Amino acid sequence: MSAITVPVPDAPSPKPLHPLRERNFRLLLTGATISLLGDQCYLVALPWLVLQMTGSAVAMGTILMSAAIPRAILMLIGGAVSDRFSPRKIMMTTASTRTVFVAAIGILVWLNMLRIWELYVLAFAFGVADAFGLPAGSAYLPSLVKREQMVAANSVFQSTVQLTTIATPAPAGFLIKALGIAWAFFLDAISFLFIIGALWALPDPPRAQGTGPKKAVWHSIVEGIQYVGKDVQLRSLMLLATIINFCITGPVGVGLAYLTKTRFGSPAAYGSLLSAAAAGGLLGALLAARFHVRRGILILSVGVVIAFCLAPIGLLWRLWEIAALLLLIGACGGVANVHISSWIQQRIDLQVRGRVMSVLMLAAFGLSPISFAICGVLAAWSLPGTFALAGAAMIIACLLAALQKPVRQIE
Repeated sequence: MSAITVPVPDAPSPKPLHPLRERNFRLLLTGATISLLGDQCYLVALPWLVLQMTGSAVAMGTILMSAAIPRAILMLIGGAVSDRFSPRKIMMTTASTRTVFVAAIGILVWLNMLRIWELYVLAFAFGVADAFGLPAGSAYLPSLVKREQMVAANSVFQSTVQLTTIATPAPAGFLIKALGIAWAFFLDAISFLFIIGALWALPDPPRAQGTGPKKAVWHSIVEGIQYVGKDVQLRSLMLLATIINFCITGPVGVGLAYLTKTRFGSPAAYGSLLSAAAAGGLLGALLAARFHVRRGILILSVGVVIAFCLAPIGLLWRLWEIAALLLLIGACGGVANVHISSWIQQRIDLQVRGRVMSVLMLAAFGLSPISFAICGVLAAWSLPGTFALAGAAMIIACLLAALQKPVRQIE
């Protein structure tokens, strides 16, 4: 009598641990969070200091350009370096550089010795640090968590970014008003020490196994560009991201600060608007996992909503109305950022991760110097016109992108 074999169903795969239960992820998150709190003080203090010293939207735009130009030019080199050397050590180096420069500016402000050209130097140094630190950070995070944990990890990081942006700008505005701008720079310098300490205690990521001698840096950069060029969906996403960021960066970076200075005259009001945008970003990051539509459709929908919210900002004179629109803009951006980051990090091969992320970041930041320059001039001419033109350009870009099948089919 033969035995009867009963098929045993495969056991379901165990659910991966949430990244917050991973010690290394928690350590990086803690250091990054404290550093982000300090960054928000800097982001409120810098444009306010420029406007106090010059009263010029054009000057503010050119200082922001001083950071954006080296960030764009050196971003591809930063990605190639991240693939060749430890991204953890690169992040430590850039954080240390920021500490020195921002502390020096704080001292000069404290002693009433600051001149406008020194702010250009600060902005330039931060731009160089971004060019190497941003690709390194994007390449390092996936080494601390498993592939199936990436959506949760990005959601946590995006939520943390938004929480710090909610919690800090308004208090930073009151701090500047009560104690002076120098303290905002001092706090930012101190905050960098925490991310340096966290990175010091974390391991280096595993190195990709290569074959043969290392190629020249420029050859490595070309490989990263070719990788994106061969992937139709990555290439399409890069183009769309370039256009959307061009339309947003200048109006928000220059126009919003100039609007707040001229209409409300308070750093606390500016900080409150930044907090409103961050509150929306937090809401979007928390809700991101609930959105299961095709990511291409999601990006296009988000772009259209943001455009309709951005266009009327220059016409509004009530702080709460502007804050409400920024809340919605932030929420849309929060949803999109989590899904886009996760999709890209899951898609890219380890050995080219830093270079490909730098190409995509260049798409996001590459035209920001031009955006800052244009909006610096436009804001001095017409604030309503600045925001209206940006919104109209975004709508046209999203409609044209919607006609492209590779964009619609991004999963």
